[in-house]
This record gives sequence, C-alpha cells and structure tokens, in this order.
Amino acid sequence: MTAQDPNILKNLAVAIGQSHGGAPAAFITEDAPFDPSQRHWLNGLLSGLHAIASAATAEDASEVGTALTILYGSQSGNAEALSKDLRKFAKTQGFEASVAALDDVQLSDLSAINHLLIVTATFGEGEPTDNAAKFYAALMDENAPALPETLNFSICGLGDSSYAEFNKAAMDIDARLAELGALRANDPVFCDVDFEDDYAEWKTAAFDSEAFKSAAGVGSAPEPAGAAPGFDKNHPFMATLMASERLSGEDSAKCVNHIELSLAGGGEDLDYAVGDALGVWPLNCQNEVSAILAACGFSGKESIELKSGPARLKSALLTRLDLTTVTPKTLEAWGIEGVSQDMQIIDVLRSGDVAELNPQVLVDGLRPLQPRLYSISSSPKKHPGEVHLTVGEVRYNLNETARKGVASTYLGERLGDGGMVGVYVQKSAHFHIPADDAAPLIMIGPGTGIAPFRAFLEEREMREAPGKNWLFFGDQHEACDYLYREQIETWQQSGLLNKASLAWSRDGADKVYVQTLLKQDGQEIFQWLEDGAAIYICGDASRMAADVDKALRDILQLNGGKSKEEADAYMDMLVATHRYQRDVY
Repeated sequence: MTAQDPNILKNLAVAIGQSHGGAPAAFITEDAPFDPSQRHWLNGLLSGLHAIASAATAEDASEVGTALTILYGSQSGNAEALSKDLRKFAKTQGFEASVAALDDVQLSDLSAINHLLIVTATFGEGEPTDNAAKFYAALMDENAPALPETLNFSICGLGDSSYAEFNKAAMDIDARLAELGALRANDPVFCDVDFEDDYAEWKTAAFDSEAFKSAAGVGSAPEPAGAAPGFDKNHPFMATLMASERLSGEDSAKCVNHIELSLAGGGEDLDYAVGDALGVWPLNCQNEVSAILAACGFSGKESIELKSGPARLKSALLTRLDLTTVTPKTLEAWGIEGVSQDMQIIDVLRSGDVAELNPQVLVDGLRPLQPRLYSISSSPKKHPGEVHLTVGEVRYNLNETARKGVASTYLGERLGDGGMVGVYVQKSAHFHIPADDAAPLIMIGPGTGIAPFRAFLEEREMREAPGKNWLFFGDQHEACDYLYREQIETWQQSGLLNKASLAWSRDGADKVYVQTLLKQDGQEIFQWLEDGAAIYICGDASRMAADVDKALRDILQLNGGKSKEEADAYMDMLVATHRYQRDVY
C-alpha cells in the first residue's frame, strides 16, 4: 500500500474512523514502517472496521439467548438424543443451551444456574444410569447443599412401567431438587417406553412456563428441515438375514445364535462403529396373536384406531403392539383393580377378571411394540456391508406355560434365511475402544456379553493395533457354552489376544465366575491399570457387573495398596478418563 492509493479509499477510511470519535484511533504505532500519510490512511481504515465490527458484535450480543443448562442420564442413548433435540428447540425459544451428562457437573455448579432441564432414564431396579450415578449419590446425600430459588428446573424421566420402580431415578431427582430449594418451572413428566409424545408435550410445557417464558431472549428460526429422514428408529432399514447359526451346543441350557444381517443399500445412515448397538424391530409370534384373538372372541378383521391411523386388529397385534407386558394403562383401560406381577396379557385375558372387551378397548390397553437393542458383535472393517449380533433366545416357564422373548426368537427361529427385518444403528457415545491403538484393553463379558468384544478384537486385528488385549469370558460349561471358541483360539495363537481368562461355573466343585478370575490375577490387573489399560464390561447389570465392580475396587486395595477412599477415587479417575466403560442391561 502506498500514499498514492485511490483518494476515494483514503477519504472513506478517514470518514469512517472520524464518524466514530474524531481522529482515527492509533492502531498503527509511530514506529511502524509507514510515512505519516500512510499511517493516517491505515488508522482511519482500521478504526472504521473496528467500529463496524464492534457494532455488529453488540447487535449479535443482544440476540444471544438466555443461558440454559440441559443435563441427561442415559444408558441406551435415548435420553442423550432427546437432550440434543432439546438444545435445538431451546434456540428457537430464546435460549442458548449447553448439554452435558449429569456426572459431568458438580452439585455446587447448580447454584450458578438459573434455568435447568434434565432428561434422565431409570436403569435396572430403580437406579440412575451409569453417567448419572455420581450426581445422584451427591444429590441424595444428607449433607447436600441448599439450592437457591433462582434455580428453575424441570424433569423428564424415561422409564418402563413394567418395572416396579418405574422412573424412580427421575422422581428422586425431581423431589430432591425441590426439597433443597430449587423451583419447579412446571410439573415433571415420567414417560413410558413409548416416550415420544409425552416428551414433546413436556418440552413445550417447560418453555411455556412462566419462569422460562419471562426470561427468554430472542429466539432464532428453526434449523432447516434438510433432506428427508434417513434410517433411524422411526424409519428402519429392511435388512436381510444372511445367516443364523447356533453357537451354544445342544447340551447347553441356553440357545445362543450368531446372526448376520446384510446392510447392502443402507448407505451412511447405517455406518456403525464397534461399541454401537443395533435396534431391531421384531414381529410378534403368530401363535400368540391367535391366542389373544381366541381369548377375546375376535376374528382379527375388526377395524381399530392407532396413533398412526386405522388398522386391522390382527395386523396391529402382529406388528405394532406389545402382547406381553401388563401396565397400569392396561388395568385402567380394561377396568380391573390389580393383577399378579407374574401375569402377562394372555393370562389377564383368560383370568375371568376382565369384562367383555371390544377390539378398540383391547388395543387401548396394550402399549406399543418397541425395538430391542443388541450390542453389535462385528467390526465394519472386517465385514463391510454387514452387521453381526450374538443373541441368546429368551425362554422360560411362567404359570406352568412355556414363554419366549419376542425379538430373540424372531431372529433365531421365525425370520428364516432371506427374511427381512427393520433395523437402525443406535450410536454409543460412551462405549468405544480408545483411539490410541497402543492402549491395553481389559474386556469382561461372560455369556452373550462377549458380543462387543468380538467386535473390538476384530477391529484391533484389522487396524493392526499393537496394544495388549485381555479377555475375560465364561458361562456354565466349557463343552457347550464356549462362544466363538475357534476365533478366540486363533487370536491367541496369532498373538492378538494376549490373555484369555475363562470361567466355567458348573464344570467343577466350586463355582468360578469372571470376578473370581479377576481377583486371582489381581496383581497383574493392577499393573495393567498402572500401564494405562482401559476396562470394559458387558452383560448382566444386576449381578455380574456389580460383582465385577466390587472385585476391581478390592484389587485396588489388596494389590494396589490403596485405602477404600483412594480406591474409589482411582475408579472415579478411570471413569472420568473413559478408561472404565460399561454396556450393561
């Protein structure tokens, strides 16, 4: 740039600068390598640009939404997904929201928050989810600090009314926040498995509440709708069954199947990573549909109304409705006081306690059929265009009658080669192998809990990851319950699998479980942890996962020389650094 630059630019720059305070601000210092004319020109231009930018920033600041905190407790991913939807909606209502897991905040942080929305699931027998457990414990502690009345909150719970402790975690959090002094912006909503409509109503009600409405900033336009929805829970992809092979032996007390599905033609919506789950939409058993129709005296051709529109009764029973679970909605719709917890829908219909039903009232008492989530047991790098599952068929006796699970037996016995089933990928934000291929992995998954670890090992094999791998697996009998035995032994021989600790609980005089072997190898487990290992657990939450967690804490004390408090702090560190992850159910 020279002093001979066009006069129009010079005059414009000086004019802009002088219009915001007289002489141009001294952006260009006296010792800069410009002559006075150049320096005056540049100062004028930069001063003007600065003034314009400042004005724009001030204008933008006036349109920034009111701060809002959204916290979630999520086990399968639903609460987390709803929280992200809530953030988008909040922007249209004049709020700028941040989203985090409940365990990512300290209880003391709440005092600085004015507007708080929580979406949290209840897990197991009334327990908080893994990523809400620490927050929940602190909140319920008798020494929890008081909260200010300036904290306005609302709770949406996700639960399952077939459990006795329906939405207990969400109810506890709601009650305790109010007890400590925070103010409910509006009433909580506690959703059942078909949560979409109740969640939508709660979302609208929260922002329509006086506390939120009076504080809202300037809302922005909704995000463009974009392309048509891809494959998801409400728009499943029809996958083709390629193979269904029984993994467990004929003498096993269990029937475990290896399922292979083709995702050809599904595109990027079905891209998955190891650690993700596959949602499967099953069909009900034709025999169970026939039994319900016979118990009610219906032909199945009757017309009924669902939320989605009119349908034939038999078709709705086969494809859209849960034929097993008795809920409070069932009792209310059918006008009965109460039934045994051991009764299913067919038992209630045959009990004689139900007045004569018409087809619509029958349907009104049934909740919608829901997809089942299965841990993916394949690496997309090793099996492109495919997804594999490890599915144990659910079979049991109830009231002297053989019963069976819907999805597990649909995949195992009713679908058939070449059959098609609706599926979608449920992303997991908290159950993935480290990006660092050199990190050691300890994987604990008895029974069908081996599913994601087959995927992990396939992934590491394909990535030629140098990190060490240690698998804990087991079941009742080695002879008939050793799932993926050939593949595991091949990995041992190749050196991919450095250690395989196998626990067979019925093969000896003493019952041996994975937690038994963990303690036996406690010193080596501790050394792996000190060397940076990440621990993964998959399987039964109520017993196995709890016993494994206790075994790990015992190892830290017995083999790591830590006090109970230090062991707990060490485990907290593993969780915080994503080195302790669980996929439990």
